[in-house]
Amino acid sequence: MYDVIIKNARIPQGDDTILTNVLVKDEKIAGFIDDISGIEAGNTIDAGGHLTLPGCIDSHVHFMYQGFPHRENFLTGTAAAAAGGVTTVIDMPCCTVPSARSVEQIKLKNDIIQRQALVDYALWGGVTGEDVREGWLHNVQEQADYGVVAFKAYMTPSVPTFPRVNDPEMLEAFKAVSGTGLPVGIHAENFAMCDYYVKEMQKEGRMDGPAWAEARMELAEKVAIELGISFAEETGARLHIVHMSTGIGARLVGAAKKRGLNITSETCPHYLTLNYQDAMTKYGPLAKIAPPLRTPRDNDELWEGLNNGSVDFMGTDHAPYEIESEKHKEGMNIWTAFPGIPGVETMVPILVSEGYNKGKLSLSKLVDVLSKNAAIHYGLYPKKGSMNIGADADFTIVNLEKRWTIDSKNENSMCGYTPLEGMELTGKVHQTIVRGNLVFQDEDESTLSKLTDEDLETLVHNYPEGIEEKYADIFEEFPNLYSAEYEKSYRKEHPELIDEHIRGIKGIKVKPGFGNFVKRQSIQKLPKKIEYTKYKRLEFYE
Repeated sequence: MYDVIIKNARIPQGDDTILTNVLVKDEKIAGFIDDISGIEAGNTIDAGGHLTLPGCIDSHVHFMYQGFPHRENFLTGTAAAAAGGVTTVIDMPCCTVPSARSVEQIKLKNDIIQRQALVDYALWGGVTGEDVREGWLHNVQEQADYGVVAFKAYMTPSVPTFPRVNDPEMLEAFKAVSGTGLPVGIHAENFAMCDYYVKEMQKEGRMDGPAWAEARMELAEKVAIELGISFAEETGARLHIVHMSTGIGARLVGAAKKRGLNITSETCPHYLTLNYQDAMTKYGPLAKIAPPLRTPRDNDELWEGLNNGSVDFMGTDHAPYEIESEKHKEGMNIWTAFPGIPGVETMVPILVSEGYNKGKLSLSKLVDVLSKNAAIHYGLYPKKGSMNIGADADFTIVNLEKRWTIDSKNENSMCGYTPLEGMELTGKVHQTIVRGNLVFQDEDESTLSKLTDEDLETLVHNYPEGIEEKYADIFEEFPNLYSAEYEKSYRKEHPELIDEHIRGIKGIKVKPGFGNFVKRQSIQKLPKKIEYTKYKRLEFYE
């Protein structure tokens, strides 16, 4: 007897599909069968003949609960992921208090967030300039041994608890990470250039939205990527360019791959679909991100990069901020507003609608960039990102024909804004299945609507019982684990808004705490491959 049958699932076979039924046992894929007559199972989920992808992965999220609970928490973040068809998220180490860059700090973070998780999650490790200066690089190998999937470093300032690296510090960080065999992901913008031209535009009196993008120019990303590639070549480190925003970035990564270097990259849906002039003129701080939005030409070149392999997979850099205190606070402007937007809920629909349905991506490429490649790169494959027998029974089921419009008022993320507002899409997540369990269904009924005041007080507004005693040294150094931003936030004074939002989330079918922490399974590398026949737009412009 099987635990679950997922019937009428239209699964990919290369660029074609076949209609089948998926057998699930012990939360793993146990087989595929054409006729389920006489097959017994404890539960049956009807996929309705819709496209059924291997569970999609967002490998770049900032859910920020520990220290910044006014922005997002792991419950609302993973609810957004589930509604967006994302079965596994990989959370960044930087936006917590303290940042997660030692095994003890990672264990604290995991103990705090697990009880809120609705989908599975893995964790990035971290390495900073402070780690180099203070002689803490031993933490790198220890984090790797614990099971993080990669290491994050910032070339520009992030949050005070995660100091950026200068050039020699980055070289030393690369040396340390190289010994682990894991990727090192860099936020690739040249700090000196960004800092100088931001100040120059402020002197000129520029207060318009597009000024942010023009100050943090394409060249700042280009030279940062070039430096990263040079350091990777010198140290043997596996360099990964996170949230790559430019076409020139794709060309540089492609050229490095052709030279045999282990260089990879990701881009985000907003860099494929928005341009800075239109979006930042219309939305101002609500479209402010780093790196900034770019040009229509960059949109085209990044689509082409996904096709030819110079962009390996998708992420979202989901990093929402509170509108009242961090985006539109009185006296705040384009320079002082915080840079970040949501994205985990809309990544899969955008790639389906604007990529697959419009012929920009084949079905096999869609699977690669939303699921398989990230799983391989971060050492989670084939447990995640595959439909192999024995893989976790994670599926993203998409109604390819459903038309809908992005509306921030209906999103599960807590922030209440998106520069993608009003985008009309064809293709919507119908169901999200994690380890054979229906986590999300596109309907109103939700387990979260039933959470009581006591449930939410325990789950969201207080830390797990005994956590302060277990991690007494950390709590002594970082009282309450609160950030200065949280202390000044609107939701700190109005926590009832968080409760109201959570109870209004639709479609969730499991209880908080269902999601599992997934450690890295192995060390794997993507092939260094560029498909030259599709290398059309990525030749240097005259």
